Amino acid sequence: MYDSVRPNAFVALQLPSDTLKVLQLAPNTTVSIGKYGAFQANHILGRPYYLTFEILDKTKSANHSCLRIVPASELYADIIEEESSTSFEADNGKVIDSKDGVEYEAVGQNGQVIMRSNRETVDDPGTQIMTMVEIEALKAEGTGSGKDLISKILDSHSALDKKTAFALAKYTLRKEKKYMKRFTVLPLDVPLLSNWILTEKEPMKIMELREESVALIGSWSNVHFEPSVQIPGINDGDSKARAGRWLMVDETGGLLVAAMAEKLRLLDMTEADMGPEDSEMIHLSETQQLESGNGDLGNDASEGNSLEPTPKSNISQKPAMPIEINTITLIHANSQPNLSLLKYFHFDSSNPNPAHPLTGHLKTLSWLQLISPDDDVGYNEPETLSNEVLQSWKSGKRGNYYRKRRRWERTKYIVDETRAGGFDGLIVASVMSPVTILHHVVPLLRGAAQVVVYSPTIESLAELADYYSSARRTAFATETPDPTTLPSEDFPVDPTLLLAPTIQTARCRSWQVLPGRTHPLMTGRGGSEGYIFTATRVLPAEGKVEARGRFKRRKLDDYEGKSDVNLQHGSMDSVGEDSLGSDHN
Repeated sequence: MYDSVRPNAFVALQLPSDTLKVLQLAPNTTVSIGKYGAFQANHILGRPYYLTFEILDKTKSANHSCLRIVPASELYADIIEEESSTSFEADNGKVIDSKDGVEYEAVGQNGQVIMRSNRETVDDPGTQIMTMVEIEALKAEGTGSGKDLISKILDSHSALDKKTAFALAKYTLRKEKKYMKRFTVLPLDVPLLSNWILTEKEPMKIMELREESVALIGSWSNVHFEPSVQIPGINDGDSKARAGRWLMVDETGGLLVAAMAEKLRLLDMTEADMGPEDSEMIHLSETQQLESGNGDLGNDASEGNSLEPTPKSNISQKPAMPIEINTITLIHANSQPNLSLLKYFHFDSSNPNPAHPLTGHLKTLSWLQLISPDDDVGYNEPETLSNEVLQSWKSGKRGNYYRKRRRWERTKYIVDETRAGGFDGLIVASVMSPVTILHHVVPLLRGAAQVVVYSPTIESLAELADYYSSARRTAFATETPDPTTLPSEDFPVDPTLLLAPTIQTARCRSWQVLPGRTHPLMTGRGGSEGYIFTATRVLPAEGKVEARGRFKRRKLDDYEGKSDVNLQHGSMDSVGEDSLGSDHN
């Protein structure tokens, strides 16, 4: 993740109303954020993230509004003032705030104010003298980025002096969210993207996958970056570097793939992956900032040296080589995988950029190619033609032939590699039944691999945990059914392949923490809780397992109301009944 805003990057603008606006910052364009105003994208390109900008009123001589960086001292002025003004005075056993002289009722042992009385406060719309017509007229004239308008609204409130400090802060904050023309630039990462879809888009597109669930999935699946290591093969002198291979079934639009790719350092492009045009744009943007300084950002960034977008045709098209380290193999149900959310990280699955680190590390195949590859058209080898025939064709037709050959070679390589197995973990987030999915993909995992299955509801995971339970595993070992008969009604899956099935959930709720008013926020969204099934892949021992050794069990008679049990293992000596009898005599 970059520290500053790059051209054509997707960013999230946090507005005063606590809503997020996700957009792509293309150079030389105007960004509109609704009622808060508009600004030039060049004004924030190359600037660090997490800065708060204020949209200034447009002057008559300017073609567009300028921006001002809001310092931290101004953003947190209320908090600093509140911490500095903590003086109180007592009057006849009651505590009075020396700032506004309002009496408090709830006071701590050390004289600290806990709660002030608001029993006489009555919410009356008539206390606001200023009408909406007057407010709209002030907005049209220019309000100093909303600060002047808020000040006039507070001054025109006839019952402002009767509000408690907490009520006054809430009232002021509500007006700032409505009229302040500010925004904060945030980097668009996976947690922010999931939160944006959950709160402002369609949560069902990502199966209501929350940030804490994504973190729990990544932790239990043990997805991490693996260095290049050489694993000895079965044959002498045969060694392969095949570490860090994960198998996924993702139906969240690519959100889970993006989260796992982020843990594998495959999500963001580095400076080395960028083209010369991108580097030149960044240099021009930084030069303009040095000339304009850190104050108001005016017209220099858009009139003088304009930033031109990168032409896509200049990107070098080099073929992606097969990679066997730190890879994600995605199984999908359709002809093409649904990875639409990866566009926010500059990756297009239909036309991947060779410079993107995810290209070559992400491998996709369909369920048909995994279960019955011979029935898939893409797995069958196209007709092989001689060079004489190819030379007689036109260049366009000959290019199509080579593209088909390359596509077949890649498809065959991915299918054969996936069917060979040896994956380090399995991650599933699908609307299909997890029982049918795990029946086909669990045998592809190596020993000690982690299995993680996400579901918005618990019913399907409870059924899955029952099929891999100890009772089901004991019954399977007793009956020992023929593996060719699986799946059956009693054993839809092989219960001996997974150990320690567990179902868990995690959800973080926002709380209001105030003296006497601590409670969860009533405005929190509902929706599905989200549950995660975890288990460990094990390799069942082949043949019959027998226990060897001398095992005897002796039970001693009760003596003086006490019952003792002694177990003798192997050749260990223990106190027997004869010795006890001799002691009694």
